[in-house]
Amino acid sequence: MTDFFSQGGYAFFVWGAYGMVALLLLAEILQLRAERRTILSRLGRLIRMRGEGGR
Repeated sequence: MTDFFSQGGYAFFVWGAYGMVALLLLAEILQLRAERRTILSRLGRLIRMRGEGGR
């Protein structure tokens, strides 16, 4: 098991790469959720504006 975690002496680079990928994937998910909220609020505003103008 120690051989697996030491990665032949390259553990810092190997596990650092996995950590960076995980961090970037999490950042992308959070960014996409924020963009979705923004788009939905803009669409809601547009629908409300069109509804008020049509009266």
